Amino acid sequence: MPKVVASSPGASGRHQRGRRLGPTMAEINIIPLVDVMLVLLIIFMVAAPMLQKGIEVNLPVASRSTSIPEQRLNLDIPLSFAKDQRVFIEKESISLENLPERLRQRFAGKPEEAQVFVRTDAELKVQHLISVFDALKAANVNTAGVVTDLPRR
Repeated sequence: MPKVVASSPGASGRHQRGRRLGPTMAEINIIPLVDVMLVLLIIFMVAAPMLQKGIEVNLPVASRSTSIPEQRLNLDIPLSFAKDQRVFIEKESISLENLPERLRQRFAGKPEEAQVFVRTDAELKVQHLISVFDALKAANVNTAGVVTDLPRR
């Protein structure tokens, strides 16, 4: 029902009827909300790939790869390991000499959680991987695995 506003008392004219106003709008305009949500969606879609942990390594391929649990410690061995003997734990560069002590600190009081997943570059020699596994043994890590990719078809 439209609203009726009485005319002013001093108005002249034959018919002094009230002036009609249009109906009030009781709806919420959701177009700005949708615009903001679409912008946020685009921002998160662009930012999500940048939030991955670790550094980029070219994983070796295995036909029987399995999924890895979410709670894990990734140890990345880049191709530059052959030159500088440095590995990465969550983007933190650590020399091979300091790796056992760092892992002992990491798993202090929780030896049952001492599981390490090694992500090594496929171009590295096996001897480099063995030297990293020796450092893991020195840190009392009983469970370690090598992360691989599935073959591309």
